[in-house]
Amino acid sequence: MTAFLKPLNITVLAGGISKEREVSLASGSQISAALRWRGHTVFQADISPENLAALDHRPCDLVFPALHGTFGEDGQLQEILESRGMAYVGSGPAAAKLAMDKVAAKSVFAEKCIATPNWQVVSNGKFKDSWTPRSGIGYPCVIKPIADGSSVACRICANISDARAHLSEFLPQYGAMLVEKFISGPELTVGIVDGTALPIIQIRPAAAFYDYQAKYTRDDTEYVFDIALPEAVLHKVRQMALDTYTCLGSRHLARVDIMVDQATMEPMVLELNSLPGFTSHSLVPKAAARAGIAFDELCERLSAMALRDQSPVPVRTPAQPHT
Repeated sequence: MTAFLKPLNITVLAGGISKEREVSLASGSQISAALRWRGHTVFQADISPENLAALDHRPCDLVFPALHGTFGEDGQLQEILESRGMAYVGSGPAAAKLAMDKVAAKSVFAEKCIATPNWQVVSNGKFKDSWTPRSGIGYPCVIKPIADGSSVACRICANISDARAHLSEFLPQYGAMLVEKFISGPELTVGIVDGTALPIIQIRPAAAFYDYQAKYTRDDTEYVFDIALPEAVLHKVRQMALDTYTCLGSRHLARVDIMVDQATMEPMVLELNSLPGFTSHSLVPKAAARAGIAFDELCERLSAMALRDQSPVPVRTPAQPHT
C-alpha cells in the first residue's frame, strides 16, 4: 500500500436529493471504506439544500462528494463549497453545471467541433412529430432527460408510438426532454483522471439498452478492454474524450460516454459525467484498476488533487462608509 498523504480528516457526502440517491449512497460507502483503509479519518454524511450541517463538521481538510444528479453534481453544491473556501474533489461550479445540462454541453461540442449525435429539445405541451429523417434524427431515436444521469427515464424509441408514450409519461415531470439520433455501434466510455485518459471500456449489456439495471444491479453486462476496433478509431476516441474534458472546463475526474457509428466508424460524444459512480459496478474504478491504480489509491489521489487545487478562502471586504 503506497502512502500518498498524511492522515487527513475527510468529509464524504453521499445520498442527496436526486433520483440517483441509492447509487450515491453506494458510491459514498465504497469511497469512505477506501479512505479509511488508507489511514484517513472519514466522516460520511447526507446533505441537501435544506440541510448543510455536514459541511459544518470539524475538523475537515477536504470534502469528497459522492453525489450524482441534482444539487450534488450540477454546480449548486460546488458553489457552496467555493463560498466557504473548502477543498473538494471534482469540477468547479461552472464546469459541473455545464456538464449536467446536456443541451448546454452539446452546444459547446458544436462550437468546438466535437461530433455529437443530432438532437433537439421537446417541451411539455409543444410535442410535435418533428424529428423526421429530414431533421437528421429519425427513428429509432433516444429520448432522455436534459439533466439526469444513470439512464433515468432514458429510452430508445423504435417508432413514433414509442416516442409518444415515453414523452407522455415523462414530459409532465421534466417539462422538457432531449431527443437524440440513435447511433448503432460500439458503446465506449473513457475515464479521465487529472487530465489523463484511462483505458477505454466497451460496454456490452445483455439487454438491448445499457439502462439503470444494467449499470447497477445486473451482473451480466460485459466490460471489455480488448476492443475490436482499429487503433486509429480508438486513438480518436481518446482524443475526443480529452477534448470534451478540456472544453467543458473539467478537473480531477470525469467519464466521457462515446458511441462509434458502425457504418462510418466515426466516434460521437454523448455526454460527460463530472462525478461518475464509485460503486462495485462503476466504470472509472474499473478503468483505473486496468491501469494499475487500485480503488483506495484512486480515492486518495483524488483527495490529493482537491488539496492541490483548493481555492483561496474568500476574503470579505468591509463595506466602505458612505461619504
